[in-house]
Amino acid sequence: MKEQNALKQVAEMARIADSYVSAWGDEAKVEDATIRHLLASLGYDVTNDETLLQSAEKKHKKDVLEPVLVIRDGEPVEVALNLGASARESEFSWQLATEQGEVLEGYLQSQIVRDERKEGGPLVFALPSDLPWGYHQLTVTRKRRKSPYQMTLIVTPKACFKQDQIESGKKMWGPSVQLYTLRTQHNWGMGDFGDLKQLVADIASRGGDFVGLNPIHSLFPANPEGASPYSPSSRRWLNILYIDVSSVPEFSLSIEAQQKVGSAEFQQRLQKARDSHWVNYTEVSELKMSVLPLLFDEFKKRHLDKNSERAQAFLAFVEQGGESLLHQAAFDALHANLRAQDSNVWGWPVFPEELRKFENAAVQKFIEKNQDLVHLYMYLQWVADSQIKEAQALAEEKGMSVGLYRDLAVGVADSGAETWADNGNLVLDASIGAPPDILGPLGQNWGLPPLNPQVLKATSYEAYIQLLRANMKHCGALRIDHVLGLLRLWWIPKGENATKGAYIYYPVEDMLAILALESHRHQCSVIGEDLGTVPDEIVEILRDAGVHSYKVFFFETSEDDGGFISPAHYAEQSMSALCTHDMPTLRGFWHCDDLKMGKELGLYPDEEQLQKLFAGRLECKQGILDSVAWHGYLPEGVGRDAQYVPMDSYLAEALQLHVAAGSSTLLSVQLEDWLEMDQPVNIPGTVDEYPNWRRKLSMNLDQLFAQEGVNRIAHKLTETRAKVSK
Repeated sequence: MKEQNALKQVAEMARIADSYVSAWGDEAKVEDATIRHLLASLGYDVTNDETLLQSAEKKHKKDVLEPVLVIRDGEPVEVALNLGASARESEFSWQLATEQGEVLEGYLQSQIVRDERKEGGPLVFALPSDLPWGYHQLTVTRKRRKSPYQMTLIVTPKACFKQDQIESGKKMWGPSVQLYTLRTQHNWGMGDFGDLKQLVADIASRGGDFVGLNPIHSLFPANPEGASPYSPSSRRWLNILYIDVSSVPEFSLSIEAQQKVGSAEFQQRLQKARDSHWVNYTEVSELKMSVLPLLFDEFKKRHLDKNSERAQAFLAFVEQGGESLLHQAAFDALHANLRAQDSNVWGWPVFPEELRKFENAAVQKFIEKNQDLVHLYMYLQWVADSQIKEAQALAEEKGMSVGLYRDLAVGVADSGAETWADNGNLVLDASIGAPPDILGPLGQNWGLPPLNPQVLKATSYEAYIQLLRANMKHCGALRIDHVLGLLRLWWIPKGENATKGAYIYYPVEDMLAILALESHRHQCSVIGEDLGTVPDEIVEILRDAGVHSYKVFFFETSEDDGGFISPAHYAEQSMSALCTHDMPTLRGFWHCDDLKMGKELGLYPDEEQLQKLFAGRLECKQGILDSVAWHGYLPEGVGRDAQYVPMDSYLAEALQLHVAAGSSTLLSVQLEDWLEMDQPVNIPGTVDEYPNWRRKLSMNLDQLFAQEGVNRIAHKLTETRAKVSK
């Protein structure tokens, strides 16, 4: 029993849950070995019970003043001091330096609210309760003690920012796109920030209020085939392959770049890359990276050497990017250098030993010797940043209420810039995923190392704050992928499969409060992707924090009779959609292409299970037809028996309008469904079986918006949404 006790006791202190409710509704136990492994990865000494308890005692020993305190508007500002009973209150004074530059001070004695020291608790004193929002520094000084105690005091709004139009009840729509899938006659083989501007103008002029994007985080320029936007190298920087090369100001100045691009051979390659059905990332990267360095040369000559205004804007960007930008640029430069010598170098775990960590001497030497290459990657980050900024400015100018909404992936790849330069924020000995569920009986392991909740708190949430700031730039809303991760994440010990994991809990109240503060600072509303197994406790917490939930029509069924919930009953504070990037398209779903393809790819080895899925799909389609018909959105000529009704433009339009008439503030549609496409962009659970993240739209934007059907559905969406606005 004693062994259990020590392990259970410390697991509780580390907020590791030793059981959880499975997708089937029963209680599942976590193995002791898993708990032990995860405790070790958090830095506990698991040699034996004694060392475990000792290391836990040391780790959880309370400082006199906690490193951080997060207070929401209207809550009393009460600060706990963990002092011995003999400490005299008269010896202490406090000083608060607010972020706004004001300094408040006082003595402890006059502000004590309660003294719980006799019961082993703290001495608690109060600060003024009308403090402004922001990150403030509290210093508590004790007579005859050299160093003062310090704490970061974060005061935040109660809930996330919402645009005035959202607050006043306007119902909006917009497409959610995977940016690389856009086709135009001027891109270089994948959708880019120039195409994004074109799409923004097209949607704005048809009454749409936003354009949603896949994560545009930095990937691996030296390994362009590592294309999943959800396994980024860093979530703080951008994917430079999205740069629209010919719009970079230096392009029109560089004769060399123009001659290169204008040559017959280059133009042929460009056309081939544009015409291909799948994005050929290697080719796109070769084309862009053969021209972008020429633009940087031009930039140095015309601007840096003359310290022009444009040069100063770049230098200010570099200064603001600080260490983090250096990490990204140095990683990309080093990776490019090593990859040129050996094409198998996919990430830092296969770098030569002395180059596997940013702080190593050999890396610093490389940076010194290859300054120009490192600066090139800084320049490319700046160009990418300027281009997405222009797209958001255009959306605002065209009168969109939200403009761009960006997507924050749930983690970073364990082989990229962020893990390479990590100094303890991430737990590299574990990865996150999902426990087994009905669709994935083996669970999921995403290969992304989690943020360490204990370090987050000890460092006043610095890494998390920087992450939000980087992703709330140049957009009107941020979608947080797997928002439940703010409450808990499924941690899997490195090298184990997903069934051998456990939930670790995060300081969700603090993290949501900081999210609210940053969202007000950036005037950026928040959408939380809360699909999957949703613990009851988070639903209310997210709602109160002003986070829009996510309603996917196909998943919104009633617990009583399994029927489809009317979109009129969706929570207002939500974004609804018919399909997402992880699902088949509308047509693919209706014609069961995902199940047929899954069978071909061997995702469903059990024939009986597959037949059940087909039967379930038919039942689902029948339910949809009944529901849409009952609400009066089924067009005349569409039959009522799901067995015989194909997905055509009439039915697709009916479904979109059915959801558009609902109460969700935001409605997201997919251009794929306007084009009646059937191939998905991603099949979860596959790596090599299907070319994920590569499928383009079936026609270019000019053709798309010249289609009568497309303009009709856009017009009707605007009309329907206006009708249900308050």
